[in-house]
Amino acid sequence: MIMEMEKHKLQAAKKYIDSVYESVKQRNAHEPEFLQAVQEIFHSLLPVLVKNPKYKENGILERIVEPERMISFRVPWVDDNGKVRVNRGFRVQFNGTLGPYKGGLRFHPSVNASIIKFLGFEQIFKNALTGQAIGGGKGGADFDPKGKSDAEIMRFTQSFMTELSKYIGSGIDVPAGDIGVGAREIGYMFGQYRRIAGHYDSGVLTGKGIGYGGSLGRTEATGYGLIYFVNEMLKDKGMDFEGQTVVVSGSGNVSIYAIEKAQEYGAKVVACSDSNGYIYDENGICLETLKQLKEVERARICEYINEHPHAKYFEGSQNIWTIPCDIALPCATQNELDKQAAETLVANGVKAVGEGANMPTTHDAAEVFLKNEILYAPGKASNAGGVAVSALEMAQNSSRIAWSLEKVDTELKKIMVDIYRSSVQASEEYGMKGNLVAGANIAGFTKVADAMIVQGVI
Repeated sequence: MIMEMEKHKLQAAKKYIDSVYESVKQRNAHEPEFLQAVQEIFHSLLPVLVKNPKYKENGILERIVEPERMISFRVPWVDDNGKVRVNRGFRVQFNGTLGPYKGGLRFHPSVNASIIKFLGFEQIFKNALTGQAIGGGKGGADFDPKGKSDAEIMRFTQSFMTELSKYIGSGIDVPAGDIGVGAREIGYMFGQYRRIAGHYDSGVLTGKGIGYGGSLGRTEATGYGLIYFVNEMLKDKGMDFEGQTVVVSGSGNVSIYAIEKAQEYGAKVVACSDSNGYIYDENGICLETLKQLKEVERARICEYINEHPHAKYFEGSQNIWTIPCDIALPCATQNELDKQAAETLVANGVKAVGEGANMPTTHDAAEVFLKNEILYAPGKASNAGGVAVSALEMAQNSSRIAWSLEKVDTELKKIMVDIYRSSVQASEEYGMKGNLVAGANIAGFTKVADAMIVQGVI
């Protein structure tokens, strides 16, 4: 009789999840990235809904998949030739249950409503995992900063902020940087916001320069946080980074500082990439050269071999996952690591995979890692270091006190260890021991869902 009751609860929970997801599919039929993110979360929640019917009774799934606010706007600007250009800007304020909306701004030609919604949806749970009082949001524009002059970047970002400024504030929505948005872009946007608002509000953006309210350690935070998380995962299995061969995709902010911390921990990082291709350096990536190329010259990765002729450059960044390695760290962009790449990594003996980007691994690829019992750190947990230190920057802005680098780094490491432990605990509590994807999803979801119930149907 008890078994029949449990079976009935299981079937009822699955039916509820399927029905909500079908509704989401119908209402967002042309948004594949967003649907993928929703499906990935829902896939983990079956045991949660069996054990806690309150989430169904309060319509949590129906509410949590719908943004509280989705803003789309045009961004007109003039290029250096005097030609008027028009891009499309976005901001999704997805869920403010736990605090002000928090999430980066992405400038990339691929940006559309689906990508912004997927990123904002992921941000809800990632931010909840940090334990800080921040809600989930995201934004950006289909603008490509590559090849643009500083003057063009300034004119575009000023136009973008002119519209965005109507919807943000230190107690409302606090954007930060993401792909295509670094210190330069944040600086221009902060200046334009100050000009429009008519006052100085250091807490309206994070990722600012140190001289005007930024936090030490913010630049390194996502990459360092990834390594701190993966290191905890390795330690639980009696391993660490010492002597491990590592492949890191991407060569932006996250990748550079993941490489830096992995090397500090004794790893040999042999490859990294950009959107054109990847470099392989059997002696280990020279971080000084990489930083000069990417942070100073804003050059392509292929130029690395000019300084290190023994290294090799290959066209096609996707093929980076054919390089045998002990630890793979996808840090470039969404869905960069597919099922075939995952199978190749497993065949080549990979021990651990840690996501530094947002949803860089397809669902099928993640299943390959889980099926083969590869240590696998999902992005909403392992790349939360950036937003964690952004929230620490908000705390410093509120108190008008700047913390030391050591204090920020200590707090970051503690947060990443806590995220790992809460993910492990949730996976064990709901019968999914060892599955950090499920653990992170469940830990983030239950924190937000419980707060949504307390706050009523809004």
